[in-house]
Amino acid sequence: MNASIFLGAFGLYIVFLIAIGWFVSRRTSSEDDFLLAGRSLPVFLTIGTTVATMVGTGSSMGAVGFGYANGWAGALYGIGGAVGILLLGLLFAPARAQGFATMSEELASYVGNHPLVKKIVAVLILIACLGWLGAHILGGSLYLAWITGIDLPLAKLLVAVGFGIFVIVGGYHAVVWTDTLQALVLFAGFLLMAVFAVHTVGGWEGVAEVRGVTANREPMGVLPAISLAAVIAVGVLATPSFRQRIYSARSVGSVRKSFYISGGMYLVFSLVPAIIGICAFVLNPELDNRNYAFPYLAIEVLPLGIGVLVLLAGLSATMSSASSDAIAGVSVLIRDLCPQQWSGQGESLVQSRIGLLLVIGVALGMAMLSDDLIGYISKMISTVMAGLFACGLLGRFWPRYHWLGALASLLAGSVTSLLVMATMGDFLGNPIIPAASAALAAGVLVTLAVSGLTAKTGPTFDAG
Repeated sequence: MNASIFLGAFGLYIVFLIAIGWFVSRRTSSEDDFLLAGRSLPVFLTIGTTVATMVGTGSSMGAVGFGYANGWAGALYGIGGAVGILLLGLLFAPARAQGFATMSEELASYVGNHPLVKKIVAVLILIACLGWLGAHILGGSLYLAWITGIDLPLAKLLVAVGFGIFVIVGGYHAVVWTDTLQALVLFAGFLLMAVFAVHTVGGWEGVAEVRGVTANREPMGVLPAISLAAVIAVGVLATPSFRQRIYSARSVGSVRKSFYISGGMYLVFSLVPAIIGICAFVLNPELDNRNYAFPYLAIEVLPLGIGVLVLLAGLSATMSSASSDAIAGVSVLIRDLCPQQWSGQGESLVQSRIGLLLVIGVALGMAMLSDDLIGYISKMISTVMAGLFACGLLGRFWPRYHWLGALASLLAGSVTSLLVMATMGDFLGNPIIPAASAALAAGVLVTLAVSGLTAKTGPTFDAG
């Protein structure tokens, strides 16, 4: 594919996204409008933004690349993501009724709104948002660089600038509308690519031949496979941008309906990235980087026009996914970490945009340090989010959960993840299972130890 053609199309597409951002920004008159779309998103927009995120960077680069390297194990990303989004709707949709604006507000409410817990959780959530944002920048830049031949650092800069402009202009309204448009194109594009790819390798017989081609490589172990699905599911349950979709939805019922539909669609979809990755391996088992499998196949098996459209949709989906995490990150920064610095309605809108610029800049710096998407996501989730996952689960369903228990969960999750990566990372695949287990156990044990001295006073809510 001619690099100039794709870069030109990419530039025009960015202009289109900026136009959408500007158009919807006319409805933005308050901080709640900018950060939460006025808390009134209908079901179809919540489905659109959720599906676009799930079928964005993780599937187009991570899951397809994993399928390229590990065959049908590429479906594990989709299975884990679907389980995570279904559980999120089942367990945490009632948070919408509480009027939370950030995940740190929600988790702190479970332990009596203790200020220390709220601040520490806010810091971890900001780090998580920066980590996810960096992952999306990395994913988009990997195949922008591969398609066009430009240097990877320059590709990272172009991706960050591309989504940064439209989200800074339009806020969360721009995010959900662009996500929804891209979800439609992405879903259709993935299915078209799978059909063309299977046909190109000679039908299902060609796909089956991958077993023989990869016979000289060790298959993925059961424990690493479980760990991969688990780390993606935990990532969804503890990712602030998914909580942002709960807080911005119209009602508890609309959240549940949206997440159930999205999870069901993604579960059915989970095999598609694996099929695409397998076909890419059959066609070319010598790619320098498995993350290039998606753009390689788009160029090789799709007609030029469709290939450009699919690649643009995939790239823009990574940017839309990134914009969701940027909004979640700046929400924590404004509402929880530095609230005294963001006062006055008109002034806060300007400063919200300045905060977005800062968050995107830091995430870009993080993305500059890595080039392995799945490894980056797995390590970031295990280290930063295992404790957040434990806090959310224990706080939501155990009224006795204490703020000291919450601190113990946060500390144990991060420390265990780092220790496992240093000692047993290759055996387990990633540290999520021991990290999450340690976070849950520490929270329970510390809460029980102090339960005779203090009692929980924070709010709870029923299962809705």
